[in-house]
Amino acid sequence: MSKSPYQDARGNKDASITNPKAGGTLKSYGSQSQGKPGPRDGQPYLIGDKMTGGYGTGADILHDCTISVNEGEIAVIVGPNGAGKSTAMKAVFGMLNVRTGAVRLDGEDITNLTPQARVAKGMAFVPQTSNIFTSMTVEENLEMGAFLRRDDITKTMEQVYELFPILRDKRLQPAGELSGGQRQQVAVGRALMTKPRLLMLDEPTAGVSPIVMDELFDRIIEVARTGISILMVEQNARQALEIADKGYVLVQGRNAFTDTGKALLDDPEVRRSFLGG
Repeated sequence: MSKSPYQDARGNKDASITNPKAGGTLKSYGSQSQGKPGPRDGQPYLIGDKMTGGYGTGADILHDCTISVNEGEIAVIVGPNGAGKSTAMKAVFGMLNVRTGAVRLDGEDITNLTPQARVAKGMAFVPQTSNIFTSMTVEENLEMGAFLRRDDITKTMEQVYELFPILRDKRLQPAGELSGGQRQQVAVGRALMTKPRLLMLDEPTAGVSPIVMDELFDRIIEVARTGISILMVEQNARQALEIADKGYVLVQGRNAFTDTGKALLDDPEVRRSFLGG
């Protein structure tokens, strides 16, 4: 992503992500206050700690794998195909068996909680595929995202429309008629309707154009700047690490490299082996 007058220290180059009517004030989409507080008592907000496990009774895919993210951070998982990136994400969300290790959220051990129980704890997960209801309208998809809530969802829906203006224009259109990039906006918007404290994205830019990819990354940056933690799996490793506070390179289900996004981009071995030189 090239520099522009609007690009900030995290690579954000889109002036439209701030709300001009509010003087550029960012709004909180989650249930916590704005800002980027540090980890509690030195511990990350979320950690999948030394996870080993796989699907059902099958062979282990993850091997002593650790993934963590602090409050308000963007943490990115990258690596070659078959490295266990999406598996690590699903392990954190409770979608496979963690045979050894633990998953802790805000200091609480949630290893044995169901995915739905984790949503109630403040986690939201956007899978790579089949992540919208194609026959429902955009607005109905967003309403479905708030299925656990018992409060007024109007304000959150307005915030999603401000984040993704095209969704307001197409709110009465079936989501299945939208472009790939617009569908991803619906999926992310629906996740934000849960008022999460942690947003998990599995390959959010898969199959979209470079222009749409940059736009989605800019929106992800804005969400993180409100204090929501972001954990993201990405195949577009170089671009994802450009916006990452923390990066994990996985190989065969194990941690190969862990550092800041910038440090990984500057690491000659990481560049040669995983970023195309």
